Amino acid sequence: MEAQIDHILVFATNIKTGTDKQMISEVLDKNQQILQWSLDQEDVDCVLRIVSETLSEEEIIKLLDKQNFECTALE
Repeated sequence: MEAQIDHILVFATNIKTGTDKQMISEVLDKNQQILQWSLDQEDVDCVLRIVSETLSEEEIIKLLDKQNFECTALE
């Protein structure tokens, strides 16, 4: 499946460790509105990319906030 560029949401996060990634992967994998996601922990901003046709930036931020992670939308 090809992701359309306008459906990719990009965020700076504080998901730094393998344990952090495991915790958030359980949440993201269970969300059926998230078609695909990736996390670049090598990047200074720990960039999270989410492909969703229905979720907004605010909804993703709230989702991560509930797990006690910081999340800021990137342009």
